[in-house]
Formats: sequence, C-alpha cells, structure tokens
Amino acid sequence: MLEKGKISGRQLMVLVLLYTIGDSILVLPTIVTAEANRDAWISGLLAIGLGPLIMSYLYQSLAKSFPDLTVVEYGERIFGKWIGKIVAFLFVTYFFITASTYLREIGDFINTEFLPKTPMIIVTSFFMIIIIMAANLGLETLVRSAEFFFPIIFFLLLLLFVCLLPSIQFDYIKPMVEEGFKPIIRGTIPFIALPFMEPVAILMVLPYVSNKKIIRKSLFRGALLGGIVLFTTSLFVILVLGANFSANNLYPSYELARSIAIEDLFRIEASLAIIWLITIFIRLSLFFYVTALGIAQMLELKEYRLLNLPLALLLIVFTMVIGSNVIEYNQIISGVWVYYVITFGFGIPFIMWVVTRLRFANQ
Repeated sequence: MLEKGKISGRQLMVLVLLYTIGDSILVLPTIVTAEANRDAWISGLLAIGLGPLIMSYLYQSLAKSFPDLTVVEYGERIFGKWIGKIVAFLFVTYFFITASTYLREIGDFINTEFLPKTPMIIVTSFFMIIIIMAANLGLETLVRSAEFFFPIIFFLLLLLFVCLLPSIQFDYIKPMVEEGFKPIIRGTIPFIALPFMEPVAILMVLPYVSNKKIIRKSLFRGALLGGIVLFTTSLFVILVLGANFSANNLYPSYELARSIAIEDLFRIEASLAIIWLITIFIRLSLFFYVTALGIAQMLELKEYRLLNLPLALLLIVFTMVIGSNVIEYNQIISGVWVYYVITFGFGIPFIMWVVTRLRFANQ
C-alpha cells in the first residue's frame, strides 16, 4: 500500500464531520433557498434524515467487500481490467475537478471579502503551498489536524449561534409549504448531494481505518453531526435575514455573521471565516491527497508524493479557467454540478455495490 498510515474510528468521524461542513456552510444556503425559498429548512431536515444513512450504508458496504483496497483499486475487481481502469480514471478526474472547485471558492471568497485588488492566482498559489505540505505529510497528519481543529470549530459555531438568538424572526418562515412540496424536494437534492455525496473521496481513506467494524458508525455520526451544523446554519440564515436575501446573496451565512457585533470590539464574521477556512482546508487537502494517491495507484507507482508539485501547478491553472467570474462559476455550481456530484457520489458507487452483490454473493 502506498499509504502506511492508520486512522481510528473517532478520527474518521471527525474527518467526515469537518469535510461535511466544508465549503457548504458558505454556499449551500444560497443554493437550497433558491429552490425551496422559506421552506429550505424543511429540505435540510429531509436531507439530514436521508443523506447520512445512504452514504454510510453504501460506502461501508463497499469497504466491507474490499477492506484493503481503495475505490480506484477495486474497480478492476468489480468490472474487469479495462472497464475498471476507465472507472478509476473517472474517479481520479472527479477528485481533481472537485479539488479545483474548492480552490476556486477560496480565491473568490478571499478576493470578494478581503483582498479585492489581489490577483486570484496569488491567493490560490499561497493556499496551495499549505495543501502540498499537508499532502506530503500524509493521511495521519491530516486527520490529526482535523482532530486539533475540531474543538475550535465547535466553540466558534456555538458562539455564532448563541449570538444570533436575539435576532430571530419566526415570521420569515411563514407561511410554511405555501408552494407545495415540489420546491422542498428540489431543495433537498443539493442538500443531500453537496455535503454527503460530493466527498466520495472518503472511499480512498477507508482501507486505512484500523477498526473496520466501526466504519459505518463513524461515517454516519460524522455526516449526521455535520448535517446538523449545516441545517442549523441554513435555518438561522432564513430566520435572521430572510429567504429572499439568502437566495440572492453569494455568501449569506457570512453576511449573517457580519450583522453581529459584540460591543463593536469583536465581529462574529471572523469566526465564520475561520470555520470556513479550516473546514475547506480539510476538504481540499483530502481531495488533493486522494487525487495524487489515485494517480499513483493507477500508474502503479511506489510513491505518490512525487506527483504533488506538478499536480498542484495543474490545479492552479485549471482553477482559473472554471469560470470567467464568480457569478458564472456559481451558476455552474448551482446547476449541472449537483448532478455531476450525484453521478460519482451515489450513481457509480451504487452500480459498483450492485455488481459486487451479484458477482461475489456466493464467495
């Protein structure tokens, strides 16, 4: 195995929790409220009821069938050599493209909110230096970083939600289900796809979990807790700012935090920016790491770290061509991207699970 590190069930849970939050804490409220309006919180409830269950069962079932292999490796076992290699290539491509979207979101957010005159390529390049360091240090270091940051994020989230309580206006969620259930279902789809299915990269990590028996429990708990954070954030966005504001703002949760000040000395948006930067760092590091690992496994290399620098340079360039501006980029993410994620986060893994059950049922 190219990766020698091992992680515990608790570390897996923390990793899943943080990557579930990821960039979704900033962009998800806009996407969901654009579909479900003031009923977006109902979409969130449905999503956290279904998403963690689907993800934990499907991914753990695949990991149980191939306990020592990543999704890039067991594609050949399931589909045969050539189809398996195609599937592996598609997954690696998905990991790379998804990593580029995270890097682009970092560049757009920093440029929009903090450094509007700084070229995006400078912002993304400096951030990639940190990502390369994380990938070079390996899986165990990344997971321990997630463990270290977890209590910090928990404290900042608690501070944010407590400070928002006096600003709640329940009239913003009335009347409920005014437009029927179709908008709610449309809002549920991205709420399931982006937090729970987009990080299918976890299938590259499961072989390195020391106790295979608790994988499903760790996946479920991490995804559920992360989903609750996203649901609570989306609910507060609607209750404090209103659904119309959320649907028409790029970063409504950041604007939500910006509206609060403690005696004009400490602005809460700093806490949300820290939460987002840490969680998207975990997501991007994970996807970058599994991209390099997947390529090395496909090419049967002995070391994946040799790929990190050229892969990082390619990622920076690709990030710049995803969309000409932040508006065009967000239109892509809110449209076709959701179905692209469902294809790789659920569609292909589900087909792999079905074929595995049919081919290896008697073994």
